Amino acid sequence: MMAKKIQKTNAMRILDSRKTGYIIYEYPHEETALPGEEVAGLIGKPADQVYKTLVTTGGSGYYVFVVPVCSELDLKKAAKAAGTKSIQMVHVAQLFALTGYVRGGCTAIGMKKQFPVFLDISAKNKEKILVSGGKIGLQIELAPNDLLLVAGGVYADLVR
Repeated sequence: MMAKKIQKTNAMRILDSRKTGYIIYEYPHEETALPGEEVAGLIGKPADQVYKTLVTTGGSGYYVFVVPVCSELDLKKAAKAAGTKSIQMVHVAQLFALTGYVRGGCTAIGMKKQFPVFLDISAKNKEKILVSGGKIGLQIELAPNDLLLVAGGVYADLVR
């Protein structure tokens, strides 16, 4: 039996071009995003290893925050990390036009434009974390430092 070939996403192509190691996990899905805890269960990984990518706006710019799926982004901490007065979530209707990714498939790697990226400090001591691979139904496992290197990000205290 032949394995199904996975169509490369922009994020995967960028990781390949940077010779960054990663493992992909596919999971069954509908056309809509699943809760992160459910995704963790479907791929057999602990939920505290799976991170979600949130796109926000504040001041005159956009900011990307990568936080554990079981946590909530603290908007005050996020604004402090971004060096702006306040932050609010980007409306889901704006997400694709802004990033090139849909809700549930959004990743900090390979967005249409490079926005400042902040990864929650909880990832700092983890060997590997999982983030969306650039489409619903696909997760990428990689070292947190590799994510920051490729996405041009920094660690920050971001969750409640």
